Amino acid sequence: MPSPFGACQAALWVGNLAAAGHYSEILLDHSRKHGLPLLSAFGSLLQMVILTKAGDLEAGLRLLPGGLAEIAEPNFKFRFLPGLSELAEALTLTGRIAEGLAVLEAGIEQSEAGWVTPELLRLRGELFLLHSTPAIAETAEDIFRQALDGAHQQGALSWELRAATSLARLLRDRGRSADAVACLHPIYDRFTEGFGTADLIVAKRLLDELGDTHRR
Repeated sequence: MPSPFGACQAALWVGNLAAAGHYSEILLDHSRKHGLPLLSAFGSLLQMVILTKAGDLEAGLRLLPGGLAEIAEPNFKFRFLPGLSELAEALTLTGRIAEGLAVLEAGIEQSEAGWVTPELLRLRGELFLLHSTPAIAETAEDIFRQALDGAHQQGALSWELRAATSLARLLRDRGRSADAVACLHPIYDRFTEGFGTADLIVAKRLLDELGDTHRR
């Protein structure tokens, strides 16, 4: 049986919320049964992420006694940074943009090792774009390129794909479709499996919209 913690995170990344919920329940059950408070806290945070991604933000926040204030603390005790990115995304979807940006800024500050910084930067760029001004678009493009470069340096292909998709979408919206294809197509083409996962489906749809006839 796979590690429920790792399996839950993998399920979240591919967009399988049902599987993520199943593994988070197993993680909580095992951690409580064996008196492992750290893993139990992780399990609760994973469930918070699942609920927010499913659209039930308020139920997700109830799993954290301190709510957003606790998450934004510089010494947030578990540093569950992937959870921060998911929560920031959920807050944005429900119109709570300022809170989402505050969560992201806290996450970027806490990401000392930089391992999740590319994804946090990408989301920061997406939030900036909600202001819809030419100057903001320029800033967002720079942020997406920072995220893309950071993911490439880490060899994190999935984060490269996310950053490239965000950048390609922005380039398309600015009338630069050829640049959008040139950005996204080579990264998409490095994948040899997983084409049914959420990120690859989104990237393929965007390439189809851009009329990328060279994509396999």
